[in-house]
Amino acid sequence: MNSMQNTDSSLSTAYESLVSSISETLQEGRSNAARAVNNAVLTTYWQIGRFIVEYEQRGQERAEYGSELMTRLSRDLTERHGTGFSKSNVFAMRRLYQLYPKFQTLSGKLTWSHYIELLKIEDPLERGFYEHQCESEGWGIRELKRQMKSMLFQRVALSKDKQGVLRLAQEGQIVERPEDILREPYIFEFTGLPQLPVYKEGGSGGSSGQQSQPVFAGTGEGLRLYRAATTHDDWWENL
Repeated sequence: MNSMQNTDSSLSTAYESLVSSISETLQEGRSNAARAVNNAVLTTYWQIGRFIVEYEQRGQERAEYGSELMTRLSRDLTERHGTGFSKSNVFAMRRLYQLYPKFQTLSGKLTWSHYIELLKIEDPLERGFYEHQCESEGWGIRELKRQMKSMLFQRVALSKDKQGVLRLAQEGQIVERPEDILREPYIFEFTGLPQLPVYKEGGSGGSSGQQSQPVFAGTGEGLRLYRAATTHDDWWENL
């Protein structure tokens, strides 16, 4: 009897080890997929921004007609490639290159959605502060928006207890998971996959009501808290 119980216990332990190994491998695979897709998005959008800026610098488009160029690009690219090229998004690609002319200064830990929010900040010190916090604290886009709305940078800059303010800022923090990145609308726009209510494993969608995880097969002196390695330009014109 004891022998059978020991055998059952051993089998159960082995099975739990199997499930654990599979789960860890799956999580690692999802993380790698998220990083790969995100890097492809940032690389592509940065290059598009470079093409636009270089086109303008060659005098092909006078500065006062910049908005007209963005409108035309948005229309033509949308007709040719589908969603993902709204006028505001094309402006953002151009802005990304203007503020980060060296691609190496972009963080592979941040997503396009992170940069959409960061590019709205005109002060390079403030922008660098939030960028650093996203990297070091693992902020998702919702957390970044929450901290920007709470004016964390200004509160830290004006407070004598800077570390205390930063500790308080961590309350309610939302850490982004790899699958959260893969559900971002811009990922569907970039890859051309339809954004369906349900994504089934092994396929691009299904009619079943059962939810499942997406699987992709082969983010003054007192103010100088952080130095931003970017140039300062005005935020793109109001749309």
